[in-house]
Amino acid sequence: MHNPPSLLAGQTGLIMGVANEHSLAHAIATTAHAAGAKLILTFPNASIEKRLRPIAESLGATVFPADVSSDAQLKTLANELGHHLGDTKLDFVVHAVAFAPKEDLQGPLSLCSREGFATTLDVSCYSFIALLQHLAPHLARSASIVTLTYLGSTRVIPNYHLMGVAKAALEAAVRYLAAEVGPLGQRVNAISAGPINTLAARGIKDFPAMLKQHEQTAPLRRLTSPGDVAKAALYLLSDLSAGVTGEVHMVDTGANILGPSGNAS
Repeated sequence: MHNPPSLLAGQTGLIMGVANEHSLAHAIATTAHAAGAKLILTFPNASIEKRLRPIAESLGATVFPADVSSDAQLKTLANELGHHLGDTKLDFVVHAVAFAPKEDLQGPLSLCSREGFATTLDVSCYSFIALLQHLAPHLARSASIVTLTYLGSTRVIPNYHLMGVAKAALEAAVRYLAAEVGPLGQRVNAISAGPINTLAARGIKDFPAMLKQHEQTAPLRRLTSPGDVAKAALYLLSDLSAGVTGEVHMVDTGANILGPSGNAS
């Protein structure tokens, strides 16, 4: 991937959600690093920390613990960032975090549990709001904040169920937050990626069939790649998108434009 080496030169960014080398957050981190950014990564638990440490080392990134479902941990993260950054501010933040209990994700929405609904909305949507609350003192006036979503927020996607509801809430949060922090000069956007074969996506029932359908019917007749998403993120994180906020940027090889038949004819 060829990135302008100076596009994020001198900038510092926080990326949450780098679970492994196949995650979208990893692709974004690698691209941001290649464009000159200094990175800070987080992990929610010890098992992910073990996978993250070598990745962070390869990117020259600093690592902090942060379970987004815990206000106490987010407060601790903000305090640690304050000590780490000193007078420096975060130029960008990437929120690539989502979770739904397997039994609630795979079952019909009408049968999801109250607890599963609350957990899914908390981790997949509220964590984005909470993150901005706690990080507010450490954000540059021109900071760009980006999260990840999916077409299931506005369309009924087989087996996406509860996560679709959470992504719809997340996209609404993007718009409201963009309006709130816009006067400060900060921007909030989302990337809606096509289905990509990540570890997280494999938790969706019949996911291989979803990939096959996408590849056969999307206008570009190919799957969305992590690189596609990472390059779109680079645009949204950089000054190239200085006039863009409150948007859901589609990166799905065109699949979102198709009608019910799944083709353009």
